Amino acid sequence: MHSQSEPLLIVISGPSGAGKDSVIKAMQKRGLPIHFVVTATSRARRPNEVEGVDYLFVTRQRFEEMIANDELIEHAVVYGEYKGVPRQQVMDALASGKDVVLRVDVQGALTLRKQFPKAVLIFLSAEDLQEIAARLENRSTEEAEELRRRLDTAQWELEHLCDFDYWVVNRRGQLEQTVDILMAIIQAEHHRICRQRGLP
Repeated sequence: MHSQSEPLLIVISGPSGAGKDSVIKAMQKRGLPIHFVVTATSRARRPNEVEGVDYLFVTRQRFEEMIANDELIEHAVVYGEYKGVPRQQVMDALASGKDVVLRVDVQGALTLRKQFPKAVLIFLSAEDLQEIAARLENRSTEEAEELRRRLDTAQWELEHLCDFDYWVVNRRGQLEQTVDILMAIIQAEHHRICRQRGLP
């Protein structure tokens, strides 16, 4: 896609309810030559989710084996369940010259920054905490206590905004515009002087 520069590792993160999954699915529909990492998780599959597409759903035992075998670039306990990024997926895609997009929580994004200093970290959010709360309530997948915990976590995540390279607001009803912004960021990153092949 971009012969003049190295492939990018693009990390999309942000609070629950920001629309990370919807944005990534919209990017996939554009048929771009990008590898979208499928994250592994120990949590139960939701009714609308597809194994191997939305997540790799594994048992806690299997996930712990993956940790022990160093099969994950990054992993964390998120809302009581394991989530992690499979190492082989990422390394194979980068080796093939493809850009790699992955979604992780903010904690995971900060961990990945240490391993991949050149990774592009994008913080995706709704307009404000009130909108995040409304979106979480509308999807009806969390009990009241879980909803409160996710909102508390969102507040903490927003405090780490400056640890990211970009902040993109995914406004209600403007999904395609959000994807346009993300694609513009990726294009711009490929044209950074320091990313050009052969330059120090």
